[in-house]
Amino acid sequence: MKLIRTENYAEMSLEAGKIIVEKIRSNPAITLGMATGSSPKGVYDYLIQDHVSNGTAFSEVKTVNLDEYIGLPANNPTSYDYFMRENLFNHIDSNEDHTHIPNGTAADLEQECLRYEELINELGGIDLQLLGIGQNGHIGFNEPGTPFSSRTHIVTLEQDTREANSRFFNSIDEVPTHAITMGIASILESKEILLLVSGENKAEALSKLFNGEISEDFPASALKNHHHVTVIADRDACKYI
Repeated sequence: MKLIRTENYAEMSLEAGKIIVEKIRSNPAITLGMATGSSPKGVYDYLIQDHVSNGTAFSEVKTVNLDEYIGLPANNPTSYDYFMRENLFNHIDSNEDHTHIPNGTAADLEQECLRYEELINELGGIDLQLLGIGQNGHIGFNEPGTPFSSRTHIVTLEQDTREANSRFFNSIDEVPTHAITMGIASILESKEILLLVSGENKAEALSKLFNGEISEDFPASALKNHHHVTVIADRDACKYI
């Protein structure tokens, strides 16, 4: 794993944004794996600004999101579908037919998992996957104990994860208990992975990623098995490295 240290969140977002823009310019029809939450928001702000200022085109770019809450319709402000539209897609020239997010309200959720996995394969796999890391080491919504062989599946969210995400809701009672997520094997098949880590609250997780053993008890450790992972982390997150 390659580590790029930055001074703060803004610089982390800038570095990641530059990498993604360079990839898009090299391959306008690239397939990007997208993430949601606080970690990638600054990157999406950069992509929007670059599109406005420099005209970088997204019309041929395909995007595949990591995960979605079960039970939240796309128009719910706390759904990941809504997040992506509000924080990126509505502000660039993306093609709606090219943006893909798991359907957390599908009538048959198991079938939706299979459909999504097949979709990734039909797209030829993910060229660049953007990731964040949870304090317990989760990537996507793959909680500790998730098999490294897992494919897109339904997951029960741990209490710690729900508490961490409750800041986006009025209360923790509103945070869904289940989600659909790409599996760890699905993520590891990406040609390249870009992991964003910001803040002192992620410092222990980042230290464990670099210094700990590879174990299903710490899902992010699976990234050590990948040939091309770049970690961009700010000074606070690098506190123990």
